[in-house]
Amino acid sequence: MAIMGSGNTVALTFGILGNIISFLVYLAPMPTFIRIYKKKSTESFQSLPYLVALFSSMLWLYYAYLKPDVVLLITVNSVGCAIEIIYIIIFITYAHKDARSLTIKLFMVMNVGCFTLIPLISHFALAGSLRVKVVGWICVSSSVSVFAAPLSIMVRVIRTKSVEFMPFWLSFFLTLSAIMWFAYGAFLKDICIAIPNVLGFTLGLLQMLLYAIYKKCEARKIDVTEEREQALDPMQNIIVEVPMRTREVIPIPVNDDLNEQGNIDAKDAKENGSSMEINECLE
Repeated sequence: MAIMGSGNTVALTFGILGNIISFLVYLAPMPTFIRIYKKKSTESFQSLPYLVALFSSMLWLYYAYLKPDVVLLITVNSVGCAIEIIYIIIFITYAHKDARSLTIKLFMVMNVGCFTLIPLISHFALAGSLRVKVVGWICVSSSVSVFAAPLSIMVRVIRTKSVEFMPFWLSFFLTLSAIMWFAYGAFLKDICIAIPNVLGFTLGLLQMLLYAIYKKCEARKIDVTEEREQALDPMQNIIVEVPMRTREVIPIPVNDDLNEQGNIDAKDAKENGSSMEINECLE
């Protein structure tokens, strides 16, 4: 996130683009939660990234309250708070007991407890511009946490060699958002805006790199699994019809080298059946 309201046209342009992309960042996990809703289970998805994103949006809203002329900051983070709350409610609804309990505890400690303390302490202990600067740096820390929150998922990707629980589009839009907000901070020469987005850009690229590497590994793993399943299913049924008798089902190997022999056996079975019928008639 970043601070809006500058007279710098270029910076304002990047800020508006940052707002648009930030909306997409908030919407990027939607397929994940549609999947959770359909399966009625959170599987191995984690709630921490969404709790941290909600906390960050709440802090930026408080910063916007302290600093005038930041309407776009209020807009994007208000929408962000609403969307993240919906995600968290869905997660709590379909999470298993332990995950639900942990999510509620984290929400109460971080989103309720910590967020309540920050305005109280800053209001009574700090004054004027110092309060704005301190809250600004706290917002920087929370933004870094938003980018760093998926690190646990990245570790899981490396350990399991599977990208199933690391949504690509979330990583992509976070990276794009970081670029926009970094450019905004650079044109305004605001270090508090630029610093967290450098980290966000780096981590975003790393996530997409991991996705590219382990997505290929996952594809190869699927191909090998299918080949093994085919190898473990060596038989197929051939129906041989013997005249005047019941149809017989003869299993033969799928392997091409054995198919020919199987066909010969089936042919012999058919001829033998015919011969038996002739002999019975003669008798």
